[in-house]
Amino acid sequence: MKNQLRIIGGEWKRRVLPFATVEGLRPTPDRVRETLFNWLMWNIQNAVVLDMCTGSGALGFEALSRGARELVMIEPDKNQSQFLKQNIERLNIQNCKLHVNTAEVVLPRLKQQFDVVFLDPPYSLDLWQSLATLADPLIKAQGFIYVEADRDLQQLALPASWQLIKETKAGLVRAGLFQKQAL
Repeated sequence: MKNQLRIIGGEWKRRVLPFATVEGLRPTPDRVRETLFNWLMWNIQNAVVLDMCTGSGALGFEALSRGARELVMIEPDKNQSQFLKQNIERLNIQNCKLHVNTAEVVLPRLKQQFDVVFLDPPYSLDLWQSLATLADPLIKAQGFIYVEADRDLQQLALPASWQLIKETKAGLVRAGLFQKQAL
């Protein structure tokens, strides 16, 4: 099977998980994921995590592997969501909720608050601003938001309360860690 991701740290380190072939689906590269979770090292433990554009599940499964308390995944592709369900079963995960729909539909329905949020939409859909606006009320003050894009992060028109605290680049991938400030 060619579509596989490897969990790089925590409880499930080195576990390999399959994912579907879906246009625009590209797991966050290992090097970028390693950097992200080094940034979040002290904040991922017991965190309530939202993965808005789950895709392969690389970020969400990595967060749980490293001690996140709870994970909410959103994935609209029915084929890929079957892979996610199988991986949740394979890892015997109890603290994960998977919504099979678009983030635009799911986010307004969510009532909980999140400590860590992943915003990594398919680049071609240009959803950063709209999803950030929908997700912002769900993010706790001082919560962390990871944003991944194919362009400079300053071009994404993210909420003013999101302060960029770390940034990296790997090939075409631009990644940043933001923290929500109380305005």
